[in-house]
Amino acid sequence: MSAGESKQAQFKSLSAEAAACTHCQAMCGRSAVLSELNGSVRARIIFIGEAPGRKGADQTRVPFSGDQSGKNFDRFLASIGLSRQQIFITSAALCNPRSESGANRKPSRGELANCSYFLRQTLKIVEPQVVVTLGSVALDALKAIESHDLSLKESAAKIHRWNSRVLVPIYHPSPQVLASHRREREQLSDYKVVARALNLLDSAVAPQET
Repeated sequence: MSAGESKQAQFKSLSAEAAACTHCQAMCGRSAVLSELNGSVRARIIFIGEAPGRKGADQTRVPFSGDQSGKNFDRFLASIGLSRQQIFITSAALCNPRSESGANRKPSRGELANCSYFLRQTLKIVEPQVVVTLGSVALDALKAIESHDLSLKESAAKIHRWNSRVLVPIYHPSPQVLASHRREREQLSDYKVVARALNLLDSAVAPQET
């Protein structure tokens, strides 16, 4: 079995394990968004979001698709010449968290803790050189894998070292964030830092920790 086939087999097993997970009572009626639709297990860059959206990935089974956040994400990716075929995308929580009214909500600490195993294993299988977190929930979720003291406000769009990898925290591409916290021009600038991190690796120059 080649290394690529081994990765595929390991990921298929992990996806099946996530699909059967019942640790979060509030999410037992929904299924984990983790499959070959998340991207290439040989990708050198992984994007980590918060959780599947009710009108997006929870319906399409493809992270960041089917809603405005997904459209924004695709636009930002394209701005630095990246396609979904070149990346892997996952979330800090693999199932869609909803309030009693049925609206999206942030995953709880317990739900994130339950999903940290799957995030850790995904990183082990994919072995990305660059990790990009989309929003504060995803950035904080990394602490369960290896501790860090980064905050989104202070660390966004800067290149860091984490878990023997390059880490670039950026903002979530949701319409709400674009309208209030990180405008279009700023987010496009943030993605240029992602491109720079990849270019540094291509040049075999170790990125400076900030």
